Amino acid sequence: MTDLILKATNLHKAFAGPTGSTITAVEGVDLEARAGEFLALRGPSGCGKSTLLFVAGGLLRPDRGKVEISGENLYQQNTGKRASIRASQVGFVFQQFHLVPYLSALENVLSPTLALSIPNATQKADALLEKFGLSERRGHVPSALSVGEQQRVALARALLLEPKLLLADEPTGNLDPENAEAIWARLSTFAEAGGAVIMVTHDERATERASRSILMDKGQLKK
Repeated sequence: MTDLILKATNLHKAFAGPTGSTITAVEGVDLEARAGEFLALRGPSGCGKSTLLFVAGGLLRPDRGKVEISGENLYQQNTGKRASIRASQVGFVFQQFHLVPYLSALENVLSPTLALSIPNATQKADALLEKFGLSERRGHVPSALSVGEQQRVALARALLLEPKLLLADEPTGNLDPENAEAIWARLSTFAEAGGAVIMVTHDERATERASRSILMDKGQLKK
C-alpha cells in the first residue's frame, strides 16, 4: 500500500462573522494524501479551500477533527512539537510568495533553517537555486526578480527541508502561462519522487497535472 502521508478526519472550522453570525469554512471533511499523489483541490472562491489547507498543514487549529502527518497527530502536540513537525514534514507555497523583501534569493530559501537547522543548508539551497535556473539571481532581493523567479524562489524555500507534503495555495495565480507550466511541472516532479502535493487551484489546466481532482463547495468535499 502506498505510504499515507496526510490523514485528516472529520475536520470542522468556523469563524465569527461580521454581524456576530457564524461562518462555517470547513464542515466534516475527510482527506487523505499518499506518497506520489498530486491532488488538485477546486471550488468557488470562499468555499473553504484555503482554510482546509491551513488546517491540514498545522497552521490553523480546527474546532473539531484530527490531522495526522506521517502518523503523528498534529493537534495533540504542544506548540513547539507541532512547529517542528510542520517544519520538517510540510512545505507551503502561496500565491503571494511571502518572500522577505530585504533578504536575497539565497537568504529567502535558507529562511526555514531558522525553525529547523539542517546540515549543509547553504549547499542545498544553492543546489535548489541552480535546479530552478536561479543561480545567477541568488544575491538579488525579491524586487529585483521577475514574478516567475519569485515563485521559483518560494518553491525552493518550501523544498529546502525536504518535506513529505507540499501544500500549494493558488501557486500560479499571479503567473503567466509559461511560468505556471513550470511550477506545475516542479510540483509534479515532487510527487513523482514520492512526495504528496495538495494544490488549491481555479485553473482547469492545472487539474490535467493532478493524479486526483477534488471539488469543494460550502465547506464540504463533494463525492
